[in-house]
Amino acid sequence: MLGLMQNWPMTVDKVIDHARDWHGGREVVSRSVEGPIVRTTYAQIHERAKRLSNALKALGVEQGDRVATLAWNTGRHIEAWYGIMGIGAVCHTLNPRLFAEQLCYIINHAEDRIIFTDLTFVPILKANLANIPTVKHIVVMTDEAGMKGVDLPGALCFETLIAQHGADCAWGGFDENSAAALCYTSGTTGHPKGVLYSHRSNFLHTLVTMGVDVLGISARDVVLPVVPMFHANAWGLALSCPAAGAKLVMPGQKLDGASVHELLETEGVTFSAAVPTVWLMLLTHLRETKGQLTTLKRVVIGGSAVPEAIVRGFGDEYGVDVTHAWGMTETSPLGTQATPNAAIAEMSEEAQLRFKLKQGRPPIMIHLKLENDAGDDLPHDGATFGKLKVRGPFVAAGYFRGDGGDILDDQGFFDTGDVATLDEHGYMQITDRAKDVIKSGGEWISTIEIENIAMGHPKAANAAVIGAYHPKWDERPLLLVQLKPGQDGTKDEFLAFLEGKIAKWWTPDDVVFVDDIPLGATGKIDKKLIRERMKDYVLPTAGAKVGA
Repeated sequence: MLGLMQNWPMTVDKVIDHARDWHGGREVVSRSVEGPIVRTTYAQIHERAKRLSNALKALGVEQGDRVATLAWNTGRHIEAWYGIMGIGAVCHTLNPRLFAEQLCYIINHAEDRIIFTDLTFVPILKANLANIPTVKHIVVMTDEAGMKGVDLPGALCFETLIAQHGADCAWGGFDENSAAALCYTSGTTGHPKGVLYSHRSNFLHTLVTMGVDVLGISARDVVLPVVPMFHANAWGLALSCPAAGAKLVMPGQKLDGASVHELLETEGVTFSAAVPTVWLMLLTHLRETKGQLTTLKRVVIGGSAVPEAIVRGFGDEYGVDVTHAWGMTETSPLGTQATPNAAIAEMSEEAQLRFKLKQGRPPIMIHLKLENDAGDDLPHDGATFGKLKVRGPFVAAGYFRGDGGDILDDQGFFDTGDVATLDEHGYMQITDRAKDVIKSGGEWISTIEIENIAMGHPKAANAAVIGAYHPKWDERPLLLVQLKPGQDGTKDEFLAFLEGKIAKWWTPDDVVFVDDIPLGATGKIDKKLIRERMKDYVLPTAGAKVGA
């Protein structure tokens, strides 16, 4: 027997429809690429996105065609998103921080027909036009005045396109399992792979992230998504904020501490989300300028592990609650959130901090498990390391065009490539990427835990740990430290700082001070590049050439 409820396909056009109908006057504020602050509303974004849909149809775009965006977080970018997805085309967000060769590979692999781009990235596309033959049109997200400086043959003007078409356009009407968006992994090993989200998966992810114990977005919030829209859909905020009716503040291309602080204060931001490097820049700016945070209440940090120093700094000095989240492109992306459960909420603030530094517990529709190399399930004791696997209705079942083959095990779980623990409260903690974990004498050492503690040293600007070859132990930890400007440091003081905070046998065999800690395209530490830089380094305890 089937239920007698209405068949209401969960397509994402209904999100912006809802925002227009019930939160139409709520602002979307953008720091434009041209410079000025631009104000619009959900109702205006809805109308302009429909005009854009008609423009896309006039350019020959059909359901299932891939239409790319190479752009910062702005209101125009949101209009492009909904205009593309509303007619059943696939919105493919491109990461401008990738190398040109990687961008061309991704564009060609996706067979993008049109690219929407900001003025910032016109030179990249112009230099590579001959290498992206599937692209028929490039739309520059500016007005006619901005187009005067554009030297790109055949480029179309975003504002002119919108002005040329009406807002009478039918959205939806297709299966909720139709493809909605395409994001590629960062490609740290091999070519990037495409994760193809459906309308249904994005809609379910939106509902989950709105929950109080996840992002908890409400109509009363003012949200600043510093995390880019090309990072797994800005962690879903470009969908959950319109769904809730929250005011959106879009930072454009200026993500430095001063620019972020200005928007936080002038727009009354209550909630924000970004990777740790952004919050470190903001914290540094606040301390240097004696700035204040008068409205910001909550911050979610993801992308990589958050150092304790950042959590304490925002909490103790500015009264801002920092929680950790974890996810990946393949999980849409939010997979866990470190909000306290009932038992943890009753603990002291100091005791709760131990759980805030973990990646958190899964929301409804996400199932996690740990396995060893033999495929055996591991206990949730908070100490046993294992391969982290995940399944759920917004977790990838395969990669675009079948890349990578069958990516699920016989129970439907996806192997995240992370090594983690799960505790008795269901809190997951990443100890490493599988390729980065240090195996010393047959036992695993967490590089992330050492890094986060080292980052708490008052002289440290950044820190990274890699495994270095050792003739007896196979690998031993090597700590690399980037010092704050004007600081001098010694190996002994950093090792002393770690003492008592980690197991003694985890203590790095050496500390090397470096000018920089390289970051990859998604803001994470690029350990592949670090290992390449350090390939000829010899541990003082090794006495043999290192192949780290």
